[in-house]
Amino acid sequence: MRAPGRVNLIGEHTDYNGGYVLPVAIDLEVRIALSATGGDTARVERADTGETASIDLGRLPSPGDEWHDYVSGTAWAMTDAGLAVEGFDGIVSSTVPIGAGLSSSAALELAAAWALSGSAGPTVSPMALARIAQRAENEHVGVRCGLMDQFASACGVADHALLLDCRSQEWRAVPLPSDLALVVTHTGVPRSLGTSAYNERRADCEEAVAIISREIAPVASLRDVDADVLAVARPHLTQRVHARAEHVISENQRVLEFVAALEADELDVLGPLMAASHASLRDRYEVSCAELDALVDIATGVEGVVGSRMTGAGFGGCTVTLVHPDAVEALRERVEREYPLRTGRTATMWVVDAVDGAGWADPI
Repeated sequence: MRAPGRVNLIGEHTDYNGGYVLPVAIDLEVRIALSATGGDTARVERADTGETASIDLGRLPSPGDEWHDYVSGTAWAMTDAGLAVEGFDGIVSSTVPIGAGLSSSAALELAAAWALSGSAGPTVSPMALARIAQRAENEHVGVRCGLMDQFASACGVADHALLLDCRSQEWRAVPLPSDLALVVTHTGVPRSLGTSAYNERRADCEEAVAIISREIAPVASLRDVDADVLAVARPHLTQRVHARAEHVISENQRVLEFVAALEADELDVLGPLMAASHASLRDRYEVSCAELDALVDIATGVEGVVGSRMTGAGFGGCTVTLVHPDAVEALRERVEREYPLRTGRTATMWVVDAVDGAGWADPI
């Protein structure tokens, strides 16, 4: 079984606000090599550390802040949704770096869902499976993530980005330019959603919705709020909560403009939108860091780079950069030379491809 990680081109912290996102399933992935046992136990081993876990599918354990919580949580959510789960012995390997903001947890959940489904594979649609995996992370692991990560891992389309309306859950594939490379660069700063300020940012957005609903007009999420309504609500909001809401509202518009530019092959529009997204995440949502800012600044100074921004929840992790293929090595050389001098850290760079979503793996 294989399930890809994801990188988000634009649309950050909008998913749990009912907004728009534009992720790409990428060829950094989680794989589970397994043998079906037909029993009620899933035995999993990490290929990198040798750690093992035995999960009783008839009596699922409580989460314990362990890597295998994502497997047991997926089994719980599948069972609660009425899906049959089957035991297996499996070895888990991954090329998705942990703590990089590339959805290693979602990839593990989707790979586990396929492994637990037995030889027939899942009996529900990829989107339904994504929702089940999201519930595992929300309610079992305890991270209040939106749907984007699990959706991208489940529904990826090769050579395409995925425009998802997180309110209606309607989506469509958007072709990526064949003359641009997709580069992901890790700051070397790990971050953990479970212990980061991610949940605090989500609470700020919920506070904005509650205040606007009470003082202005009923709204279900920030997706229902435009700039004019936010301006009317401004006196009722703290500076911090207003800034959070302003980011989400403006970011949703940037996603739609980004998709329109891709489809019109207007590559010169993409860079300014990525720059505006990064600035908003840095200044309004306050989820960037010095290392992310340095990588973006270095990348945008390289001729042939179309645009760069932080990607993922922030607090460390990665940047995503669109670059003409003949400029990739110049970008790599600039990052390797300047980033350690500016931050004291070493960055890791991957040129990634857009791939299909979770499923059976071809032999390596």
